[in-house]
Amino acid sequence: MTLVEWAQQVCAELDLPEELGKADVDRVLDLAKDAAHSIARPAAPVTTYLVGIAVGRGADPQEAAAAVAALARAQAAESDTA
Repeated sequence: MTLVEWAQQVCAELDLPEELGKADVDRVLDLAKDAAHSIARPAAPVTTYLVGIAVGRGADPQEAAAAVAALARAQAAESDTA
């Protein structure tokens, strides 16, 4: 089973009307990677969960993921200079 297929099954199980494709899954994985590598590994699920809440409340998925990924990378850069 691919991650896209898994995500689609989860959506069906949770009665979510959204159609997820590879780009959506890749966006979440990239965000999780940035959080895990820039902050700490446990930040990955927490970060993606929080972005999911924001998207559920109307935030644009691409914009929200990009903003939080940039925040994580900035935090890592700040930590590197400290």
